[in-house]
Amino acid sequence: MLVRDWMTANVISLGVNSSVMDAAEILHEKNIRQFPVIDRDAALVGIVSDRDIRDAMPSKFIPGDNAEGRGGGLYTLTASDIMTLDPITVTSDTAVNEVAEMLVRHKVGGLPVVDCGELVGIITQADVLRFLCAASGTLRSETQIAVRLEARPGPLASLLNEIREAGLAFSSVFTANDATHPGSRNAYIRLESLNGRSVEEIVETLQEKYTVLYYVNEGITVDVC
Repeated sequence: MLVRDWMTANVISLGVNSSVMDAAEILHEKNIRQFPVIDRDAALVGIVSDRDIRDAMPSKFIPGDNAEGRGGGLYTLTASDIMTLDPITVTSDTAVNEVAEMLVRHKVGGLPVVDCGELVGIITQADVLRFLCAASGTLRSETQIAVRLEARPGPLASLLNEIREAGLAFSSVFTANDATHPGSRNAYIRLESLNGRSVEEIVETLQEKYTVLYYVNEGITVDVC
C-alpha cells in the first residue's frame, strides 16, 4: 500500500512568519502534532512538531517566565525560529512500510509528503498505525494463531491449505524470523471465520502437525507452547 492511500491531505501548514503562539492555539484546537512550514512560494522549508512548540512555551513553575503581551516575548517568536530545516520527506508513491521504517529510524512523528516540489500532505505515526490495523485484519477479526514453521518454502503454503480445507477463512497472514529458534519462521494468522468451531478445537487439530505457540481470542492470549 502507498502513502497516497493513508496520508492526511489538505494538511494545515505554517508560514515561516507564523506566530508560535498562533500555532500553539491550532495545535490545541485541532490536536495536530506536526506542522509543515512553507515559504511565500509554497515550497516546503521546514517542519514544526508539538514538542518544538512545547519547548518554546514558558514554564508556569518558574517566576517571571511568562509570555509578554502582543508585540513582544513569545508573540515575536515565529515558525522559522523553532522549525527543523530541510525535513525528511516522502512522495505519495512511497510504500507505507518504508515510511514506518523511516519513522522508527529517524525518531520522528510524521513526514511531509511532497510531489514534484509541492506539499500534498503528511503521513504520521497514527496514519501508519491505521494502515497496520487494516493490513493485519484486526478490524475484522478477534482470533489470531501463532505457529512456528521451518524457514523454507512449503510449510506455510501447506498450513494455509489445511486451514482452507477445514472450511476456515483467514483475513491476514504475517511472518517473521524467530530469533530464538534459528532456521524457524513464525506465522501469525488471523482467522475471519471459525466455521462454527471453537478456537481450542482448531488449535488442537493444528497441533497434530505444527508447533502452535499461542492464540489470541477476544483479546485474551493463551500460550500453547
